[in-house]
Amino acid sequence: MAKKATTKKSNDGPKYWLFKSEPSCYSIDDLKKDKKTFWDGIRNYQARNMLRDDIKPGDYVLYYHSNAKPMAVVGTAKVVKEGYPDHTQFDKNEGHYDPKADPDEPRWFMVDVKFIQKFPEPVTRDDLKADKITSDMMVMQRGSRLSVQPVEEKEWLAVHKLAGVKPK
Repeated sequence: MAKKATTKKSNDGPKYWLFKSEPSCYSIDDLKKDKKTFWDGIRNYQARNMLRDDIKPGDYVLYYHSNAKPMAVVGTAKVVKEGYPDHTQFDKNEGHYDPKADPDEPRWFMVDVKFIQKFPEPVTRDDLKADKITSDMMVMQRGSRLSVQPVEEKEWLAVHKLAGVKPK
């Protein structure tokens, strides 16, 4: 059974997330160079709701390269600005333009993240699959295509252990 996209309900510390990005669009190296960016272009309502309602400054992000060889967790980031309207939905020249989006009632949201670290070696899907804790992560579930996903703290810690680094 696939994991349900849920997060902790209490406000007892940071939450953990996995954000997917194709390295040809925006890689961990791009984030390292830029130091901070907005996470735009999310066009799935479930992911939008997490960006708008659940993801807060101080939360941590596993940076996952999707549609890549290998697909892998390649580093971490930290949320520095809570959800706000994604400006690309209103710009006809943007690839994420949405003609149905209304500036008075924005449809799509984004958050800002800052670079924390790039892992010395990517933590591949094979690495995740072989680990008792990470093998059950949402990203590993068949049919799981959300580009924003909750991660449990134990999974966050296990990914760092697989990467051979301490969480920063």
